[in-house]
Amino acid sequence: MEERLLVVDDEKDICDILKFNLENEGYIVDVANSGEEALKILSNVHNLIILDVMMNGISGFKMAEILREEGNYVPIIFLTAKNSENDLLTGFSLGADDYIAKPFSVKEVIARVKALIKRTSIIAQPAVTKWSFEGLNIDISASRVTIDDKEVSLTKKEFEILSLLTQASPKVLTRADILSSVWGENEYVLDRTVDVHITRIRKKLGEYGSMIVNRSGFGYYLNFNDKNENE
Repeated sequence: MEERLLVVDDEKDICDILKFNLENEGYIVDVANSGEEALKILSNVHNLIILDVMMNGISGFKMAEILREEGNYVPIIFLTAKNSENDLLTGFSLGADDYIAKPFSVKEVIARVKALIKRTSIIAQPAVTKWSFEGLNIDISASRVTIDDKEVSLTKKEFEILSLLTQASPKVLTRADILSSVWGENEYVLDRTVDVHITRIRKKLGEYGSMIVNRSGFGYYLNFNDKNENE
């Protein structure tokens, strides 16, 4: 089945550019020039929204808030010229799945769309954003991991891998699943890269590191039931 996208931006040129290039990639693309129009167009056939933040009327942030309050967990990529830390945190707290700053590269947008659709095909919806196991807390909406209320310092890629494993748990993800979801299809990286990052994550999680289980010949999964399970 072809994926259907909704592009929402009050700049017609941006909508036209994205529609043309995404349709060339095989997607079905609908366009809305306001949040109000988008809410009328959006239906359960849409697999993803590319949503501008700064629009007249309903802003992108407000539209995302409305959707999440209604229990609609369609993946959202925000497009915005606002890229401060507070803006990013606001977007993610409202349920954004990704964030692309303007001006953007069309190739980057396409890569992010492919990666997000791949990732959401792995993860069942609606997505939970917070998990706790004993002293370990993973808050995806805030991009934060703590152990006994102390911050765990993860790189962006490490956090994305941990988030992916957390949301997919207890499903086993292959290295190819992780590479495609975290690095996208336009980056050339080796399977070994996943193993290296997993090793680093385990080390940073300390006693909880063993919760990331390697199922030999298959891939990795996060086991919330027993942090002492052996590989």
